Amino acid sequence: MMSNPVPESFSPATGGVVPKPTLLVVDDDHMIRTLLAQSLGMHGYNVETAMSAQEMDSVLARQSVSLILLDVMMPGEDGLSVCRRLARTAGPPVVMLSALGAEPDRILGLEIGASHYLTKPCSPREILATVRAALRAREIQDASEGRSYGFLGWRVDFAAHELFDADNTLIDLTDGEFAVLRAFVERPRRVLARDALLEAARGPDTDAFDRAIDVQVSRLRRKLRSRGDDIIRTIRNEGYFFVPRVVRL
Repeated sequence: MMSNPVPESFSPATGGVVPKPTLLVVDDDHMIRTLLAQSLGMHGYNVETAMSAQEMDSVLARQSVSLILLDVMMPGEDGLSVCRRLARTAGPPVVMLSALGAEPDRILGLEIGASHYLTKPCSPREILATVRAALRAREIQDASEGRSYGFLGWRVDFAAHELFDADNTLIDLTDGEFAVLRAFVERPRRVLARDALLEAARGPDTDAFDRAIDVQVSRLRRKLRSRGDDIIRTIRNEGYFFVPRVVRL
């Protein structure tokens, strides 16, 4: 493991030093770990590296990490398993890096909780832009924490990352489904084109694509149909429309 520290900056707003975000690169390829640490370190990030899931756990046990860049194909516990585990524990956002670039592979990565999925080889500029987008998306999410909303008897708690139906039953949502629901709830009763919904759910520099959003919306719609309510309507050639009125609780 290695660390690539960079200077901290002074914040007039807080009157103190603001630590740089810490990124964790998890990849069994030594050269990739080193190149990513050097490249991202040059752009103002503290960078830790790990060659396996076990080393990743050791880093996370001793310090806070803002984002994880995670290889998919690793010996031992693979990246998909790691991503699922991090998603269950509300861990830091994950950007997956993989040589597997087919559509089903990308959709699976997003479905299990990755915020972005990049196909190797990818340029340092693309990785940097994706890291920035993922961190911005997390900042926006954190800014909305503590908000609860209601619609048609449903209740969504952004702070707890929970959705309850009218019978107060907790509905299990993946991170991707919750991101899409957040986008709908914060923009109710307006037509959201796929691109707009994708940007709202995952940030303006997302590498995802229309098909991933269609899958997320379809699965979310099925879970919201437990009482037969028509909550998400497809507007042909335009996008999706969140039907109910939403109230702040």
